Amino acid sequence: MKLREIYETAVRMGIAADPRGKAGVDDFLERQKRRFEAAPDHLKEFADPESLRNPYDDTRIYVGDPDLEVKTLLGGIDMNTGEVLLADRLREKGAAIDAIYTHHPEGWGLTRLDSVMEVQADIWAAMGVPIQAGEKFITERMDEVRRRLMPLNFDQAIDAARLLDVPFFSAHTPTDNLVYDYLTRYFAKREPKLIEDVQVALLEIPEYRIAARKGAGPYIGKSRPGARAGRVLVDMTGGTEGPKKALEKLADAGVGTLVGMHMSEELRDAAEEHDIHVVIAGHMSSDSLGINLFLDELERGGVATVATSGLIRVHRNAKGKVVKEEPGALPAL
Repeated sequence: MKLREIYETAVRMGIAADPRGKAGVDDFLERQKRRFEAAPDHLKEFADPESLRNPYDDTRIYVGDPDLEVKTLLGGIDMNTGEVLLADRLREKGAAIDAIYTHHPEGWGLTRLDSVMEVQADIWAAMGVPIQAGEKFITERMDEVRRRLMPLNFDQAIDAARLLDVPFFSAHTPTDNLVYDYLTRYFAKREPKLIEDVQVALLEIPEYRIAARKGAGPYIGKSRPGARAGRVLVDMTGGTEGPKKALEKLADAGVGTLVGMHMSEELRDAAEEHDIHVVIAGHMSSDSLGINLFLDELERGGVATVATSGLIRVHRNAKGKVVKEEPGALPAL
């Protein structure tokens, strides 16, 4: 596949699994267009026209010719300067690494991470939170995240990739959408009644089972295993975690349990205050699930994949059946 086709596949799959649906994504892109048109002339030159076609600013090609043919892709969750050097070293040893895929973004994808958070308000609205309230909460949180990202050295890995001539791209929200969609449908089918049912259901998924063997399995925290879960909300997409103000509204809307990749102490305390159970599925395992669904599609298109940087590689066929597991290093018994 060409590098451009890989990138377009990520965007296409992300839209297909987007919590807003195709109509919601189209509406978002229309709002993006209006924002661009309303921007003052002195700022328009700094906008990325790709944002008018791709709803995910954290998904971009950073280095490399988009028409490059990619036969082997080195992929992982955090592909930083060390992983770029790893790709170059593997090439020196004879491995045919054509490009690097990073889940967590760099460069433009990192500096504009706040722009993908808007989807969280739509997810809450689907659960019964008034959209105007959710939009206000997430806008405040987006500004906070934007300020937090400003001091970062955002181009470090990209510079290394450019100097070593290693094609480099990210796809973040698309694969987060994939894990959100997968788990939402999974729990809807399983209908867990108790907190331990949520944990057991997660442990039946290879990525979470393998993570548990490494000491990083699903964690129920202060919740009793036999406590009733109530309505389960999967919190797996939208850039990074949302604001604590949303938790009161979610509780009022009838959400009983949040299943997330990770959660700050501040957000945990707010969830406990409003009697919402929290199940931490795991960050690397959850990211791995979404990434695997994307990489499986690339493999069906003829691209071989090599996993590193925390990626628990599990291969599934077109029907979703697990055909191969690559657990990586496990502790010695």
